[in-house]
Amino acid sequence: MPRPRKRLAGSAGSDNKGPAGKRTKTKNPVGASAQVVNSSPQKTSASKTCGKYLSSYWLMKSEAESRLEKGVDVKFSIEDLKAQPKQTACWDGVRNYQARNFLRAMKLEQEAFFYHSNCKEPGIAGLVKIVKEAYPDHTQFEKNNPHYDPSSKEDNPKWSMVDVQFVRMMKRFITLAELKTHHQAHKATGGPLKNMALFSRQRLSIQPLTQEEFDFILSLEEKEPS
Repeated sequence: MPRPRKRLAGSAGSDNKGPAGKRTKTKNPVGASAQVVNSSPQKTSASKTCGKYLSSYWLMKSEAESRLEKGVDVKFSIEDLKAQPKQTACWDGVRNYQARNFLRAMKLEQEAFFYHSNCKEPGIAGLVKIVKEAYPDHTQFEKNNPHYDPSSKEDNPKWSMVDVQFVRMMKRFITLAELKTHHQAHKATGGPLKNMALFSRQRLSIQPLTQEEFDFILSLEEKEPS
């Protein structure tokens, strides 16, 4: 299955600059999905890292416009996901430990906003769901891949990925600027986006959402942009 190019969490700059950290359009080599990971330690590590953010909802950033990294186009938009077989792809290329641990904390059928990053108009484009829990990211072992990590060993891989499936487009694109307006207002009023990780930990490509944050953002679909 072709791979998503994920945003390189932590290596990017602000939401409208730097790599988006989602998938790479590489073929999954034979056996890559079958590599076994010590799932128990992963889950434990994720639980400790997430702490109060043991979440059922997520925001996942991916680059929506073409950008070459080591000769590979790392673009992967929600339209690219829709074009994949079964509208499903792996979310590879995450190279930030906290973002990786959030990947490892994800459970089947949990929902995530697909966020277009590193583009003229960053924002939330649609919804995806988790259809395969964390397993080794094959790109860490591929020498020609932009996300190759020579320090990672096949018997003890550092990096994980999940598989996501397209659910639907947002009824309208929810821009970063609109979300920021609500975040700033909610900091004063105690509203649902007051502590949103998109603004407190903006460099992370994988971010947890509270139920209140998720529900509020969904409600914006039905309203005119503020």
